[in-house]
Amino acid sequence: MERRIVDDRKASPAPDDLRGVLTARATVDEHGTVTGWSEGAEQLLGYSSAQILGRPAASLLTEEPTASDLPPLSELPRWHGTLALRRRDGHRVEARVLAHHRAPDDGIHDWLLVSAVHGSQPHPDDDALMRQGLLLSPFCATSVHDTDLRIRRSNRASSGALGLSDDDLRGLRLSDVLDDPAIPEVERLMRRALETGEPQYMENHARAPGETREHAWSVHLYRLEGPDGRVLGVASTGHDMTEQYWARTRLQLIAEAGRRIGSTLDVTRTAQELADVAVPDLADFISVDLLASLADLHEEGPVIPAAAGSLALRRIAHQSVFPGSPEAVVAPGEVDEYPDGSPPVESLRSGRAVMRRVTEPAIADWVAQDPLRTSRIREFGFHSVMAVPLSARGTTLGVAVFARHRHPDPFQQDDLVLAEELAARAAVCIDNSLRYTRERGTAVTLQRSLLPQSLPEQAAVEVASRYLPAGARAGVGGDWFDVIPLSGSRVALVVGDVVGHGIHASATMGRLRTAVRTLADIDLPPDELLTHLDDLVGRLATEAEGTERRTAGDAETAGDVGATCLYAVYDPVSRHCTLARAGHPPPAVVSPDGTVELLDLPAGPPLGLGGLPFESVEIELQEGSLLALYTDGLVASRDHDIDVGISRLCLTLAGPAASLDVLCDTVLGAVLPGRPTDDVALLVARTRALDAGRVAAWEVAPDPSAVAEARKNAVARLEGWGLNDAAFITELVVSELVTNAIRHAQPPIQLRLIHDTSLICEVSDASNTAPHMRRARTYDEGGRGLLLVAQLTQRWGTRPTSSGKTIWAEQSIDPVQRPFAD
Repeated sequence: MERRIVDDRKASPAPDDLRGVLTARATVDEHGTVTGWSEGAEQLLGYSSAQILGRPAASLLTEEPTASDLPPLSELPRWHGTLALRRRDGHRVEARVLAHHRAPDDGIHDWLLVSAVHGSQPHPDDDALMRQGLLLSPFCATSVHDTDLRIRRSNRASSGALGLSDDDLRGLRLSDVLDDPAIPEVERLMRRALETGEPQYMENHARAPGETREHAWSVHLYRLEGPDGRVLGVASTGHDMTEQYWARTRLQLIAEAGRRIGSTLDVTRTAQELADVAVPDLADFISVDLLASLADLHEEGPVIPAAAGSLALRRIAHQSVFPGSPEAVVAPGEVDEYPDGSPPVESLRSGRAVMRRVTEPAIADWVAQDPLRTSRIREFGFHSVMAVPLSARGTTLGVAVFARHRHPDPFQQDDLVLAEELAARAAVCIDNSLRYTRERGTAVTLQRSLLPQSLPEQAAVEVASRYLPAGARAGVGGDWFDVIPLSGSRVALVVGDVVGHGIHASATMGRLRTAVRTLADIDLPPDELLTHLDDLVGRLATEAEGTERRTAGDAETAGDVGATCLYAVYDPVSRHCTLARAGHPPPAVVSPDGTVELLDLPAGPPLGLGGLPFESVEIELQEGSLLALYTDGLVASRDHDIDVGISRLCLTLAGPAASLDVLCDTVLGAVLPGRPTDDVALLVARTRALDAGRVAAWEVAPDPSAVAEARKNAVARLEGWGLNDAAFITELVVSELVTNAIRHAQPPIQLRLIHDTSLICEVSDASNTAPHMRRARTYDEGGRGLLLVAQLTQRWGTRPTSSGKTIWAEQSIDPVQRPFAD
């Protein structure tokens, strides 16, 4: 495809004595064929465009040069000199010609030839123009232009920057001298200065002829007037501010790096932030690789082998000036082996940054072993690279490789210093991310190990649960839940939340969960249990304060200790649920008809304050009711008030669900819009009710003769339940427990049998004195009864009641005889 000629632009009227100035333009393709012809060229040589287009350009010369006389034009960006041309009428014309070797957008190279006909002759106004221009700025690159924007005079600095002598420049416009995208804007501002008389200023980037590096120029434009007020032209003064520009750019890039790198504690994102900052201001392509051994990183960090050999590096991030980073030969997440002597390995082993040209042997030998890298270097034209180690706190983590292919300038020493600064900032952030990831992984592992690994088997409720650790920035917290089987087929449901995040919060959670299970095992009512737990948290807080004082200045301190808790006990026999809470969100109850209600429980103070009472509330639940216990991480958010979260929870609980597990997932999806900012614990339980036919109770008279009647009633009930195999042991247990109650306790006395997943025998009385099992001596008449009960039953115990106590013993039965057996 041929390049279209850039025609002579319409110029403003020039003084009468300059009307002979015109510009001849022509374009010639790589084969020497004329492809463009301007009106000025037609006036100069007498050929119309129709007569000359498509002809060899050499036919316009008076003598066709030999091949030996021609310089290697394909290697020149620009050429200027005097050519002897032949007009159509045969006359000889000598013209000073300036030729630009161009590479247009279509990729077809051609030459633009420009000649200022008659413009190179001095004019009386030239000296006046120059004097006015030098008065404005004698120490800068100064050129003066006439009202047609043609250069009339230039000082040494200006002609040196433009690469032509003062005589060669005279009569040309800047657009004739430089083939640069910034020049049209300069000429537009020149015209504005001529028209308005207001000085104009701009900063641009242009490459001086013969140089490969762009320069930053500060350009001022002024209108020039003679003593009589006549407009003579315009002066352009340019100050080379390249070093100041790059220094300012580097400072801005460092400031940008400080703002953008390390915005999260995620290793991959931090590496990608480094890559995004470096491209395109510093490099055209960058890769960030970490040592593959970081996957097994311990506190001492990875070890780089000192001996020669390849190193395995894992690609974490890369970036390019081209979308999709087509230069990359390794995808993120992949591991590649880099041989000894390659810039990444050389940088890692020496611990110093390395700057290389692609043509150097160190790189040539490396890429010669990798055909894919060789093809990418040739395809994209890589010419220089820098490899900078990522080191922090005495540990080398990986390497960042910066490369240029689109930017024409190779890396300089200042670029290496800037790359080292960016890599140092990123390395500290990556090291912080790795340390945090290890600590958070430890905390999550600890947290999950302290939570129930599986919910215990019991028949009172059907349960499902979920636990979500907080997002990376907050860190794992101390939320927990638990399901604890109690005597009498009852079950305790617990949800708690420890203040703070991290390993200390997880450890405190484990201690509190253990304490709750211990207190639940002795069947304390919910309000009493929270009171004991409050005392424990207070003691833990006192210990933490002492630890902080002893480790003042140490980063690892225990911090504040505090917690909230909700404790509920459900009895499937009576369908009563007793609840108490310590500063915890209230539970939600969903009735079988879908009605959702937040239980109005006394809030109670958070655990650890001490001195304030807790109150229990007892409610009756219908069979099939749903009880939802949760921590505030589910409903509280920075985006909305906690009431909004509770409303979403209640609305979701009211909807249908195929199972409790599905319901838990639905609740998390509806109430949590994204990754939680705090830990979330959710426990949902659907209540069951034990059929009345599975429970038998008798009042026992406080007379020793009533023991035989109690045994008889118990055996008869076991026959009705089909539990004849358990009759012998049950008779012994009933006889012992009832006898003890008659002898040592106070009436009223009640015997109750419960046929659940096990067979439970309970004897209740009005005494608060609990029995203790002891080993009887040889001649003791008593003391062997409870020992016998303990040996014959699965477990036994005692629990306080509002009117006294209950002693119970539990026997295992065949699963096919259980009321809830599958």
